[in-house]
Amino acid sequence: MGKRNREKRAAKKRNRPRPDATKPGHEPDDFWVPPTNLSAGLLANTLLAAAREHSMGDTNTAAACAAELSSSRFARDQRTVATGAGIALNMVLTSLWETGWLPADAWEITRRNSDAASVSLLVDVIAEDIDQYNSSTVDDRWAAQVQRLGATVWWNRDSPHLPQWAERAGVHFELALRVTITLMAALMPLPELPRIVPPPGTASRRSAASVSGVDQKILARVRALLAKAESTQFPEEAEALSAKAQELMNRHAFERALLDADTQRQQAATSTRLWLDNPYVEAKSSLVATIAEANRCKSVFYAKLGFVALVGEEMDLEITELLATSLLVQATRAMVAEGSHTTRSGMSRTRSFRRSFLISYAVRIGERLKEAGARAHDPSEDARLLPVLANRSRVVEETFRSMFRHAVQKSTSVTNGAGWDAGRAAADRANLTIDRQAVNS
Repeated sequence: MGKRNREKRAAKKRNRPRPDATKPGHEPDDFWVPPTNLSAGLLANTLLAAAREHSMGDTNTAAACAAELSSSRFARDQRTVATGAGIALNMVLTSLWETGWLPADAWEITRRNSDAASVSLLVDVIAEDIDQYNSSTVDDRWAAQVQRLGATVWWNRDSPHLPQWAERAGVHFELALRVTITLMAALMPLPELPRIVPPPGTASRRSAASVSGVDQKILARVRALLAKAESTQFPEEAEALSAKAQELMNRHAFERALLDADTQRQQAATSTRLWLDNPYVEAKSSLVATIAEANRCKSVFYAKLGFVALVGEEMDLEITELLATSLLVQATRAMVAEGSHTTRSGMSRTRSFRRSFLISYAVRIGERLKEAGARAHDPSEDARLLPVLANRSRVVEETFRSMFRHAVQKSTSVTNGAGWDAGRAAADRANLTIDRQAVNS
């Protein structure tokens, strides 16, 4: 091809109409170099198209797009480019909320699959997203997640966010654009999840679960028991103290159920998600499922994403989440303390040992929790308690089935007897910890 023909093709490519990257089924053939007179909205489409190509495996597009939009050709239009980046990020985030994802979910999946810069940018985008809504239209649970992420608008709202983020992160504008594109590319393909909290702008504060969680006075007593359990040098005393803490929580749950019986309060179920860290995610999910069952909740494991979805009454969910998080820490520490394992021929058996360890640990923990629940149960209250628990179980089951119509049961096999024995012994020594400080450590 002659030089003149190449120039004509390049000019035609630069001036062709820009397809809408947000339309389903759009698959741009190659990166398009936009003319300099485009609006922020059309630049947002350019960034979205680059992100879509990146998500489909074209890793060169993000760098090419970022380099072009940060070049001297666009030096005078950096504000417009940055505004377009903000529009594109907001569009992707809004789409994510509409498919059932929550702020904590977006943060968890990003920190697992992307770098620290992407996580930092995501937190800011979440802050900017919620800031545009009246607080009365944001569900309490949504607002609590945003607060836990530390997502606040720290930048000057009179100027686009991205250049200010780049300056704060100590990176140049080109890299900021590349992070923008790769972050959107990571979020775009995420699957739809059951909606458990209404997105901002579509809720009222009253739409948050109205049932209060664990009574703070009870929680203070539990924390005191667990503090003693953590500080003692005697395993038997630690086990007795931590088991007493779980028994106290169960008794509190039953007392609340009796109060429901007296007030004839309508039973309700909600859902939450507990993300798990690698390795041995499947075995860890067994521990979460066991704890959930002991606390009157149901669970579904999302193996490809790495979290367990829990369904139950709100207080039961809080007990499950706190206890599961603490016991996962304890189980991991006990597992690592067992060291490496090899066969007589020198072949490593560490992976099978640790997997079997965690499964056995889960089974024994389930037995201990049921024992604690039995001690908390007063048979003389059955006439009032059992109908409430039966009704709650029915509501939880109905909610679970409506959210997870295609869930299937899956059995887990054990291939290492030594791991099974060690896991059971470790579970007997475990503290049934539900202290928030342990959760956040």
